[in-house]
Amino acid sequence: MSPRPLDAAALRLVRAVHETGSVTAAARELGLTQPAASQQLRGIERAVGTAVVVRAGRGVRLTEAGLVLARNAVAVQSALDATLEEVAAVASLRAGRVRIAAFPSAAATLLPAALAALRVRHPGLVPTFAEAEPPEALAEVDAGRVDLAIVFRDAAPGDPDGDGPRRLRVPLLEDEVVVVLPGADGRADGPVDLGGLADRPWIAGCPQCREQLVGTCARAGFAPRVDFATDDYVAALGLVRAGLGVAALPGLALAAVPHPGVTAHPTRPGATRLVEAVTGPSTARVPAVSAALDALRAAAERLSAAHVRSVPRAGRAARDAAAGR
Repeated sequence: MSPRPLDAAALRLVRAVHETGSVTAAARELGLTQPAASQQLRGIERAVGTAVVVRAGRGVRLTEAGLVLARNAVAVQSALDATLEEVAAVASLRAGRVRIAAFPSAAATLLPAALAALRVRHPGLVPTFAEAEPPEALAEVDAGRVDLAIVFRDAAPGDPDGDGPRRLRVPLLEDEVVVVLPGADGRADGPVDLGGLADRPWIAGCPQCREQLVGTCARAGFAPRVDFATDDYVAALGLVRAGLGVAALPGLALAAVPHPGVTAHPTRPGATRLVEAVTGPSTARVPAVSAALDALRAAAERLSAAHVRSVPRAGRAARDAAAGR
């Protein structure tokens, strides 16, 4: 039968008996009663399957097996102390890591500001990042390969999330989707009725973006004719600039890249994406993940404040006008 594992306390007792030559003195040094120390020694002998302590005159001495335990107790205690110090460093954010997945426009706008603030506040914390669209990012969270994911979903009423208890969603910001037109259109600033673009070719993005585009156009009474599809916002803007179509792009994408030669407009009906950080309920309590969530919330608040001064302001005016306010 293989021996049962011993804990660090058992090894400390054997070491103390070796150093003091007495079970009573070892017990006193470790804050134990003599009977408790003797009982623990008998348990150690049962665990290893051989005698550890034998009487020697008025005291005791360790057997050869006991000497092996005492000799290795120092290394075990050192490893335990180092482990506890490492855990303390992680708990106090002097060390540790946090793994993040994010979709491209968030990775270009929201995430850099959050990570920069995190580095200043917790320089020992090591963040890692992988680009992923929401479905893939959520799968990475569920599989435990990342600690949190920055995702988006349609803010239309009734949009289900289907997370159940395994995911915790932390709202970050609302990202208004705007229609991007060629500058050659000469369109004045202000909202655009999507129904007036029913006969134009469209440039669609990722599958989730395309689904939102189709749904928004359906509310305007038409199905968009998608001639081009690209996940690359720079490519989409280039296609619009060349007059090859129109596109519906999120505000974060326009904030991420220069867009001369095109105009961006809120739409009627409007479309908004909810940008969220998603993690596991227990993972959210990990100090490094909690600190990353705090940094993301702060970065999102700053970004939203800047956003309010551009596209979303017109978007709110359009919604107010549509509601008769």
